[in-house]
Amino acid sequence: MGLEQKLVDDMKSAMKSGDKMVLGTIRMLRAQLKNASIAKGKDLSDEDVIDILSREAKKRKESLELYKKGGRADLVEKEEKELAIITSYLPEQLSQDEIEKIVDEIIAETGAESLRDMGKVMGAVMQKVKGRADGKIVQEIVKKKLS
Repeated sequence: MGLEQKLVDDMKSAMKSGDKMVLGTIRMLRAQLKNASIAKGKDLSDEDVIDILSREAKKRKESLELYKKGGRADLVEKEEKELAIITSYLPEQLSQDEIEKIVDEIIAETGAESLRDMGKVMGAVMQKVKGRADGKIVQEIVKKKLS
């Protein structure tokens, strides 16, 4: 079963159980997927769906930081719940050690030596960890390794 079908099935379950938070979040995700599908002119692959879900999760994380700084506890709680729902559809995230191993491999492959090579290392690493690691964490690790 594809991710889109899983979203549809979970949306139906949320409707039956009356879980408004899950229902609203899944509807928002499905709208994003529909818009992307229309823009692309064809059905989305699971990889495309994961990209979109990752983007939505990133938006929630950024909003969380801002709401915490602004002291908006009510909005923090809402964003945390939405983030939990979205991440439940994403592949399991890589640990710090796993990301460091991948970064080491890519640095060795590309022959990167300084921060000037960061772009080429980041591109290759992000391609390899697509949807399974946060870009900020990868960026910090790459910076540390190349400094």
